[in-house]
Amino acid sequence: MRPILLSVCLAAFTLPLTAQTPVTPPAKSAATSPSKSSAAASPTPAVIKDLPVHKVVLYKNGVGYFEHAGQVNGSQRVAIDFTSSQLNDVLQSLTVLDEGGGRIAGVNYNSTTPLAEQLKTLSLGMTEDPTSTELFGALRGQRVEVTGGPISGGGGGTITGRLMSIESRTENTDSTDTTKTIDRFYLTLVANTGAVRVIELTPTLSVRPLDTSLQSQLDRYLELLASTHATGLRHLTLDSIGQGQRQLRVSYISEVPVWKSTYRIVFPREATGNATMQGWAVVDNTVGADWDNVQLSLVAGAPQSFIQPLSQPLYARRAEVPIATELETTPQTHEAADANGQQQVNADSVEVSAKLSAPPPAPTPRASAQLAMKARASGYGVAGMEGVGTGSGSGFSSGGSMGYAVAAGGVYRPSDAIAEGDVSTNAFDDFFEYALTQPVTIHKNESAMVPILQQDLPAEHVTLWSEKESTPLRAVWLENKSKLTLDSGSFSIFEAGEFAGEGLLDPIHPGEKRLLSYATDQAVRVRLTGSVTKRKLHHLAISHGVLIQTYLDVVLHNYSVVNSADVERDVLIESPRYNNGKGWSLGGDLKAAETTPTLYRFEVHVAPHSTGTLEVNEHGPIVTTVSLNANQNQTGYLLELVKQAPNALDNLKPVIDAQNAIADLDHQIEDLQKTEQTASADEARDRENLTALKGNDAAKRFVDELYHAEDMLQSTRKQIADLEQKKQSAIDKLSALISTLNFDWNVEEK
Repeated sequence: MRPILLSVCLAAFTLPLTAQTPVTPPAKSAATSPSKSSAAASPTPAVIKDLPVHKVVLYKNGVGYFEHAGQVNGSQRVAIDFTSSQLNDVLQSLTVLDEGGGRIAGVNYNSTTPLAEQLKTLSLGMTEDPTSTELFGALRGQRVEVTGGPISGGGGGTITGRLMSIESRTENTDSTDTTKTIDRFYLTLVANTGAVRVIELTPTLSVRPLDTSLQSQLDRYLELLASTHATGLRHLTLDSIGQGQRQLRVSYISEVPVWKSTYRIVFPREATGNATMQGWAVVDNTVGADWDNVQLSLVAGAPQSFIQPLSQPLYARRAEVPIATELETTPQTHEAADANGQQQVNADSVEVSAKLSAPPPAPTPRASAQLAMKARASGYGVAGMEGVGTGSGSGFSSGGSMGYAVAAGGVYRPSDAIAEGDVSTNAFDDFFEYALTQPVTIHKNESAMVPILQQDLPAEHVTLWSEKESTPLRAVWLENKSKLTLDSGSFSIFEAGEFAGEGLLDPIHPGEKRLLSYATDQAVRVRLTGSVTKRKLHHLAISHGVLIQTYLDVVLHNYSVVNSADVERDVLIESPRYNNGKGWSLGGDLKAAETTPTLYRFEVHVAPHSTGTLEVNEHGPIVTTVSLNANQNQTGYLLELVKQAPNALDNLKPVIDAQNAIADLDHQIEDLQKTEQTASADEARDRENLTALKGNDAAKRFVDELYHAEDMLQSTRKQIADLEQKKQSAIDKLSALISTLNFDWNVEEK
């Protein structure tokens, strides 16, 4: 509703629209301007065309390095156009070199004031995204003429008066359904006669301000809003001062689209063991300048880069300090004089009076700064603090102007140390570059595919199978014999002159061999037929109560490969490395064609319409540790261990006997605890019977039973306490025995 209503409101104003082109003031120089005497001695630089783009280096992080180069004669002015988004990067990285002994007097560009700051110059008080309420709110109190449309309280016509307010009302459109509502807007107008009129704002209603100055303000406001949609150029001008012909170089970075890599792998009709690897780079020129015969380099790296809005004027937020006012005197009461004639006054009055009347001491620079900080924090101004400085290092100067110097220094690039046509890896970063030996031409707002590689590389057709992917894949086992690092990207496979599939590749460095899968192999089936793990104790050691057991594990994997194709298949089976290969190795004469940190790749040659098998034997150590604890019954575990290591029986038998003795004590204590529970229950029952038969001759029998139960309970508890003490003594002896054990046994020494 809001955008429609706002457009209606803006269209309702019948304003004489007069074009008012804003005058942009000349920008301040970005470099220190020469003195008047130097300017008088030097000729006025003449404007020449833009320097042509000479070199372009594109990076994978979306920035590009651009270098312009050309001849200048004498004192000349060079102009380069950029968009506002480009200018931020340019100001952050611009480097200008006058190589013939000249100098750069300044770098200027046309500045633009932000829209929010320009709107502050208007008295309307509207933002850059106004609502209808804000629009009519800016006209409150103004004399307007309202014509057309229905007017509340009467028919159509024209009403002249002052606009008081605008309000919205939510009204039902269906009397039977309260959820169907519509927002209607109404203007409140005070007519010339003093009558208050309420008028519904409709598309046929026209509201026209009668104040011509207000009409001009609205006209200017709409012009400023329209100017934000224009994507004007920013003109960068460089003043080159010197004599004779010289070479001028201008370099900078700018945001560019990311360049992409794509490859073609073409196999010949007759197998040769090689395939033609063809690489292309997709490059887009969107910077607004033609690249005519430029030196193009493509860097697969991402140097750190960021954007700062240097081209936009920056307004600092200043603290608002309220104006100090005098302290008003309040009525006070005073005590009478005492007997000796001395007068007592209010202590608070004396303190306030002293603060007001005593002149403040001259503050030191450090005290002044602290005082000013306290004043800003509390929200009050400090009298006498205007102009207080902290010396020449404060950053302010009197009687001078602040200039901006442009540093004329070189910029390091990886390409400086790389010959054309070669690719190198930086010594401290994984950057590599495709430097094209032939010039490239790409016009602005055009894209191109640039060749970066064409070379025959060793390539082998294989079928790849892994437990993670049950379906076998057709793949190319490619070895990078070139001097170039192959950047990540897509690739397409062509066999016998036809398309065979496509896939993705990660960066492949020179000398690396990589599998590139591109299609499924429906003629091959691979199945894991069996997996067996055998374990044998290899070494046993006991020290400080810890048993260290080293087992020798043997893991067997059996694979079956069925080839239903009419040609032989070279199948690569990926078998996981047990324990990630830590201390493990392959048994027998089996060797892997390739090994990764987590798996082996075994190559199996399978004839047409036949079945092949593969047995993978891995062996390696598995180490387990068990802490012997005197408070735990580990007899069963120790007996099983002795069966595997008979030589350990002599050392472990005292521990086993001691644990058996403690287990016997536990059984005795458990039996006595049951007896204690029975005696305690008998005692409770006898007491209940005595209470029920109190004063009866039959109660004597229950008295004798109660005495017997109490004797049994006391005797049982004493036995339990004795056994607990005996058990604790046995545990202490066993702990001492375990701590002194020191044994080492190797199965190979048996």
